[in-house]
Amino acid sequence: MSKNLRSQKITQGLQRSPNRALLRAVGFKDADFTKPIVGIASAHSTITPCNMGIAPLATEAEAGIRAAGGMPQLFGTITVSDGISMGTEGMKYSLVSRDVIADSIETACNAQSMDGVLAIGGCDKNMPGAMIAMARMNIPAIFVYGGTIKPGHLNGQDLTLVSSFEAVGQYSAGRIDEAMLYAVERNACPGAGSCGGMFTANTMSAAFEAMGMSLMYSSTMSTIDLEKAENTALAGKVLVEAIRKQILPRDIITRKSIENAISVVMAVGGSTNAVLHFLAIAHTAEVPFTIDDFETIRERVPVLCDLKPSGRYVATDLHAAGGMPQVMKMLLTHGLLHGDCLTITGDTIAERLKDIPEAPPANQDVIRPWSNPIYAQGHLAILKGNLATEGAVAKITGVKKPQMTGTARVFESEEDCLAAILARKISAGDILVIRYEGPKGGPGMREMLAPTSAIIGAGLGDTVGLITDGRFSGGTYGMVVGHIAPEAFVGGTIALVQEGDKITIDAPGRSLHLHVSETELEQRRVTWKPPVPRYTRGVLAKYARLVSTSSLGAVTD
Repeated sequence: MSKNLRSQKITQGLQRSPNRALLRAVGFKDADFTKPIVGIASAHSTITPCNMGIAPLATEAEAGIRAAGGMPQLFGTITVSDGISMGTEGMKYSLVSRDVIADSIETACNAQSMDGVLAIGGCDKNMPGAMIAMARMNIPAIFVYGGTIKPGHLNGQDLTLVSSFEAVGQYSAGRIDEAMLYAVERNACPGAGSCGGMFTANTMSAAFEAMGMSLMYSSTMSTIDLEKAENTALAGKVLVEAIRKQILPRDIITRKSIENAISVVMAVGGSTNAVLHFLAIAHTAEVPFTIDDFETIRERVPVLCDLKPSGRYVATDLHAAGGMPQVMKMLLTHGLLHGDCLTITGDTIAERLKDIPEAPPANQDVIRPWSNPIYAQGHLAILKGNLATEGAVAKITGVKKPQMTGTARVFESEEDCLAAILARKISAGDILVIRYEGPKGGPGMREMLAPTSAIIGAGLGDTVGLITDGRFSGGTYGMVVGHIAPEAFVGGTIALVQEGDKITIDAPGRSLHLHVSETELEQRRVTWKPPVPRYTRGVLAKYARLVSTSSLGAVTD
């Protein structure tokens, strides 16, 4: 055992007798005061199916840690249900929760001098929140994904939460009746687990597996399957060994391992939120990484997996086809993965993948063979131009026409835009502009799943564009551009767009351009006034004062 355990500060010496007295009350015996104290940061909650299955997993983690000679100490952290808060003011707290989670884990671990931490999370911000805390503290750590939900079923079709959002648009456009709307609602989410497509939760869990901070195969397991419980207990044992060896997060979270994670995000067709979160993780780990690096990786990595929201399959299908190790082995074989990166097990990525076949199984089509990818290049494009001098993120999977010029329809909030879509006031050729939804302006950078799903449901996905300084759900697809920076609230060009202006979204050319002269823009800028902050007290006000631009990851430290 390491001679420099952090927990010695609270367990050793006559002066720590009161500390030990309290530890005895929670189950410590004499022999336990020389064991590593291992925190279990549990995001269990019954406010969302994503997290309602975590409590039993925390028990498994405790058992694994004890079996390996550690002393587990369970504590809670929060979660926000993105899906339940979507389309409301409550969604402004979603990105904020990433930092609250990070702060709470750091607070508990450092206050109690823990020797390591195992974090278990489900909904979207649990993963980056935990990883930011791990990178900050740099104590031995492992992330355990709470697991994915099983798909819902209706009329022979797999359903996810996004199916229900799209059904709202279908109903408003007269494409389905009310009975079908409610049938989709009743069947979309059958039980515990995070949303089943390659949305943000599954994207980030897959990326953490590729980065080496989670165990292989863990990111695509179902919450309710036995293997998830067994994997969680194993993670506890692996973490205790990492404490003995002092394998630290910043040994694992490096420039090369982040490149591995982003390569996997591209290969599986993952969420735009990965851009925001990995910029924040890199910042915290003090790894040089910029928004332009995503474009470099995109150009060389194909999309290999046919996954929802724009594809056919869900995460459990990917698991059955070989999971992330199969995707990673294909990337490694073709020189697109750094095999020498360390993992939490102490082995390298290449060592963990040595027994994985170089090609996917022939009896499935979830993972395409290298010779027949879904797309020859990645799907998350970084666009720049006079509308986004710092950058913006476009998700171009499922887009038939990745370039369009259209007429600006300007909305000062997500709600106003959704109302116009549902009232059938949007036409082919329109480019919807939703602004003042950025990190500071929202504040909190809401996800625009409701309007983007309504566009798809209305049958306008190939003919209507949408740009915003807010974010998109991992369930979003279509001609959409988010994370526009600088945001409207700080005077970015998106604040100057007027109804009827012409805008070009050019994904292949990586350009986002407002067809207004510089002279005219300067005149508009003179008359523009910063809006009054929407919140002056509480967590949203504090967040707005601290948060950076989205092009730097919307970090608060």
